[in-house]
Parts: sequence; C-alpha cells; structure tokens
Amino acid sequence: MSDALIRKASTSSPGQGAGAGTEQPVDGHAMPGRGDHLRSERRNLERQSGSAGKNRNRLRLGDSRRPLLSLLLAALIPLLLFGGWVAYLTASRERMEARLTASDTVKHVSERIASEMTTQLQVAETLAASTALDHPSLEGFYTEAQRIRAAHPLWATVELTDPSGFQILNLLRPLGAPLGPTADRDSFDQVVRTRQPVIGGIGPVGHVSGKRLVTIRAPVIRDGGLKYVLTISFVPNAISSILKDAGAPKDWVGAVVDAKGNIIARTLAEEFELGRPASPGLRQAIMQAPAGFYVAQTLEGVEVETIYQTLFHTGGWSVHFGIPSDLLNAPVARSVFVLAGGGMASLALAAALAFLTARDIAHRRESEAERSALALAVSEERGAVAIEAAELGTWRWDAENEEVVGSDRAWALLGLPRVPAGGVEFSLPIERFLEAIHMDDHTAVRTAIERCLNEGCTVNVDFRSIHADKSLHWVRVTGRVPQLAGSSPKIIHGVIADIDPQKRAEAERFELLRRLAEAQENERRRIARELHDQVGQTVTGLSLGLKALEQKLLGNPGQEQVQWLRSLTSELGRDIHRAAADLRPTALDDLGLKDALLAFASDWSERFGFAVDVQFIGNYTRLSPEIETVVYRVLQEALTNVLKHAQARHLSIVLEQRARSLHIIIEDDGVGFRPDAVDSVGLSSDQKLRSRPPLGLSGIRERLSLVNGTLWIESEPGEGTTLFIQIPIQENGPTP
Repeated sequence: MSDALIRKASTSSPGQGAGAGTEQPVDGHAMPGRGDHLRSERRNLERQSGSAGKNRNRLRLGDSRRPLLSLLLAALIPLLLFGGWVAYLTASRERMEARLTASDTVKHVSERIASEMTTQLQVAETLAASTALDHPSLEGFYTEAQRIRAAHPLWATVELTDPSGFQILNLLRPLGAPLGPTADRDSFDQVVRTRQPVIGGIGPVGHVSGKRLVTIRAPVIRDGGLKYVLTISFVPNAISSILKDAGAPKDWVGAVVDAKGNIIARTLAEEFELGRPASPGLRQAIMQAPAGFYVAQTLEGVEVETIYQTLFHTGGWSVHFGIPSDLLNAPVARSVFVLAGGGMASLALAAALAFLTARDIAHRRESEAERSALALAVSEERGAVAIEAAELGTWRWDAENEEVVGSDRAWALLGLPRVPAGGVEFSLPIERFLEAIHMDDHTAVRTAIERCLNEGCTVNVDFRSIHADKSLHWVRVTGRVPQLAGSSPKIIHGVIADIDPQKRAEAERFELLRRLAEAQENERRRIARELHDQVGQTVTGLSLGLKALEQKLLGNPGQEQVQWLRSLTSELGRDIHRAAADLRPTALDDLGLKDALLAFASDWSERFGFAVDVQFIGNYTRLSPEIETVVYRVLQEALTNVLKHAQARHLSIVLEQRARSLHIIIEDDGVGFRPDAVDSVGLSSDQKLRSRPPLGLSGIRERLSLVNGTLWIESEPGEGTTLFIQIPIQENGPTP
C-alpha cells in the first residue's frame, strides 16, 4: 500500500517533515511483530537525531560569523537588479503608452470618418429617392441637386449616369452638354451589380472635373429596375482635416487609404501623395487582417510601427498611424544596457552568496532527512493501525504491468488465492482478478476504472465477488490516481470494504417491502370483492325492495319518505362501488392497465371537475401484474397529490412503452413547488406550502423501487409540476 493512502487514513503527526511524502509499501492487514519493529526503528532514528543535534550546535557557532556578510550581499543584489528593472519598465511603459495613444487616435479618427461617410451616404440615398427623377425631364432634379450642393461646400459635383456608364447629368456642365463616361468604373460596376449604395475610393482624374475625387454612389430604382446611378463626388479635404485634427505628434505618420491601397488623406506630403498607392507594407497589412499592428517603411523610407483599423460600411477604407521605430526603441535600448550592467554585478554577488549558503543548506538537509524518516515511520505505523481498525483491505491497479496487487485482507474479502508479489502483498493479472467479479458487475467495474485512469476521478463502485465455494459477497472499492508529482498516471491506489451485511439488510428490506405491497394489494382485492359481491348485492336488494314498497304506497302519505330512502340507498350503492374500485379496480385484473387507467381518469374528471388527458404512445401490450399494479398505484397517488396540493385545472398523463422500458410523464398546470428546497426560514406560510414537495412523492418513490423504477421531478412555484418516470421491463412480457 502506498503512503498516499496511509496519509488519507491517518492523521499527520506534529513536526512531520517534508520528506513524509516518499512512497513506502505498507500492508493494511495486521502483522505480528510489526509495531515492535517500527518502535525499535524509531528509537534508532531518535538516537541519530540526537547526535545530529550536537553537530548542528557546532555549526551554529561557525554560522554566526557570516550573517553580516550574507545580509550585505543579499541586500545589494536586489538593489542593483531593481534599479535596472525600474529603468527598463519606465522605458517599456513609455513605449506602451505611445502605442495606446496611437490606438486611441486610430479609433477616434475611424469613428469620425465613418460617421461623416455615413452621413454623406444617407444624403446620397435621399437624393436618389427624389421625385424629380420620376419625370423624363431632369431640369427639376438639376435645380434640386444644385441647391443641395450649395449646402455642402466640399462637394465637387453631382452626376447622374445611365446603367451603361455614360453620364447624363453633371453639375459641372450645363444640362444637356456631352459628358462622356463616368470615372472610377469599379464602384460604378458594383452599384449596377448589387443595386446597393457604395462608397468608392479615390478615383482617377475625372473627364469633367479634372481632379481626383472621392465618390459615393447610390442606385436610382424605379419600377423594380435600375434607372440611373447617382454619384456624389467630393474633394478629400474633409478627410484630411479629420486626420490632422487628431492631435498626433508631428513625427507620427497618419494616412487614410481606400480598399485598393490608394492614399485618400495623409499628414505628411499629402499634396504629392494624394491618390498614389500606399507603401507595400501597408497594403499587405490590410489584405491580411481588417485591424492590427505592423512594422514597415513609409514612402519616405522611414521605418514605423503602425496601428491601423478598417472602417466598416466604407467599402474597405482604413486609417493608419505610424510611430517612427527610433522614437520608440531608443529609451528601451538605453535601459537594456543599464539592466545588463546591474545583472552582471548582481550575478557576481549572487555567486558569493550562493557559496556561503550552500554549505548551510547541505548540513540542514541532512538533519531534515533524519527527522523526515522518523516522521514517516510514525505516520506509516498510524496508518496501518487505522486501516486495521477499519477492517479495510488495500489494493493497487497497475495498468502498465496489467496486474492487481492487494493486501491479505483485500484478497480475503475477494476470495482470491494468495500469490505473493513481494513482502506481504499479493498479485494477480487483471483478467484473473476480474474473474472473481460477478459477470453482471463487470461493466460497472471496468467503466469506473477507465474513468479514473482517463479523467482522474475517484473510483467508488459496489460489486459482488465470487468466492471458492461459489458464494457471493458484496464489497465496495474506492480509490484514485496518486496526486504526487512524478507518480504514474496508469496506477490506481485504493481500499476495499466489506458491505455484504449492509447489502443483505437492504435485500431483506426490499423483499419485506415487496411482500407488504403484495399483501396490501391482496387485502384490497379481497375487501373490494366483498364490498362488490356481498355488501353491494345487499344494497341492491334493499333498493329493489324499496322500489316495490313505493309501488304499493302510491298515493299514501309514506310514499315520499320511501322515495327518499330509495334515493339514499342508490347513492350508498354508488359509494360502495366507487370504494371497491378505488381499493382494487376489476378492470386492472381483467382488461389491463390501459383500460383501467382510462376508466379511472374519466371517473376522476367527473368527480372532481378538472380535465385529465391520458395518452398511450406506441404499440401497447400487457405488462406483468406487478408492474401494472405499481403504475396504477403511482398514478393514483400522483392524482391525489395534484388534487390536494397543486390547485390545477388540467392534468396530462402520457405513457410510452418501448422495447425495454416504460416511460411515463405526468404534467399539471398547478402552483408548483421547489423539489430541492430544504430551508424555509423566513418564508410566509403560503411560500412554505409552495416550496415543500408533497409527502406522496415519498410513497411514489417507494413503490417504484419495487420494480427498479426511477423518478425525476421538474417544478417551480407558479409554473406547474412535471413527473418523469421510467420503469425497466422485460422484452417478452404478457400479450394482450
């Protein structure tokens, strides 16, 4: 047994050293002479520890001469490193702040440009929807466009183009003058293809304007077809002003480029670079990601570290702000030299300090090892005593060597032959070990072991072991993979306990419960039969006699009293019939669960005035009498709970019979409750009532346990309640 299990079963002694975690094999079963051997070993270790203590006293005299020097060296090392590190952190912080400033600047400029372009795009869409474009003559639109252009000083022109690309109208020329094809054909073709507004890039020199302009195009849709393409062209001065008003330092390089990588605006040399392709590094960056960081050279040949971001809804425009690398790296480079010098000096001081402390550590390690060995021996002894007192066996599942090793107590509980594995432990191959487990429990044991090895969870499984005399004994196995550093992940350590008396008591209780339920049903059947056959027949005879007496007393004063007695007798007969049906309905024995349940639901709805819907899904066949009785009683108890607690108006019952199981769903629209509520302190009486589960659920669970059934509950106060029931059935059950 490993010491990990010993530590789990025992309490660590005071003064236990760090070496107590070393693994030592210890048997969990009692052995003669074990305590005397450990006590003798402990006395030897104590004597050795005493001599080590004398050595330590001598070492202290020598150590007292070096504390001032060690403290001085230890104080100088962090001071030197701290000074260099502070210089480096300060420079790094300045570098990071510059990057954050550039990122904020890019974000601010991007928001302003995107807002400005969105506004211009809305104006273009509004102008494209003008009713002046509905008329064959464009004079009205020409006048309206001139008026709107006057309100936007940065607009160079407004043009109207037919779907083939030829300009029909341009504010730079009189109406009707020949204009030629439109510039920036790419954005025009995109509008024709998508019939959606488009923000183009900076175009080539226009045929009419003679300038490089930024275009915004919007389709003019009439009668479901593309009639014109409206284009607003403006000079990029507005973009330049936004870029230059961002407040970036003069050494920084800012630029706005379109989707093709052509410069729309720039902080440096804009008059020379407008419309030209940006640097290769910039164009490569925007092709790889919509936003981020890159290092490249500007058009002037300066290396910059650039933050950029692509603008949404602008057709691929992007904003870039670059910081010269020399400005960013110069403070960091200086701080690195300072840090390197401090590091070299600290290294020399650390070597001297390490030499002084190494000798002290070596001597102290020897004394600590001696104390740890003593504490380990005491811990092992206590662990062995604890396991022996608990009557547990120890085992080890070794997947690498494909064997199971266990103590004498474990092998005795499993009824396995003793094959020594060294010391006082025994071993068997895994397959031979599994042969001692009942066949029905193989799957559960293998699943628990594999989960423990693969997921690191705890093994906790009950199974039946087969002894040599073919008798079965229940045991419980618990264990886990060692959590110590360096331990093998393919080994499980654990203990095994005898739970056979507990299992036998549970089996006796289950059998007693089954017999009690059977006796109850037999007694219900007998009382129901007597009520129906004897008392019911007597009441029927009394009713017939009263009827005859009523015929004789026609017209006499006593006729009304006889009529009253006859109606009372009829009501008494109905009550007796209903009581007999509640005790044991004959339909359950004669016709089966389906007809009995339908009749019960119909009678229940009539008696208590709320709807009960019963549905059978699938090909229903007769089940065993035991299962049909349990299901009927469970549903009867469930309806009683609904009537007493739920305050429901509708109840639904669904039964689905499958090949190996019967599934039942009972759902109501009542007040509901909290199935997991355990504390009702501070709640009102009404809240306590709604949060407490009905007591009848305990009876339902007890009845379902007779047929290995399970129950799940879903409920919330005010949301109704749903019961899910599952009962296993045999494949070949009774037929209808």
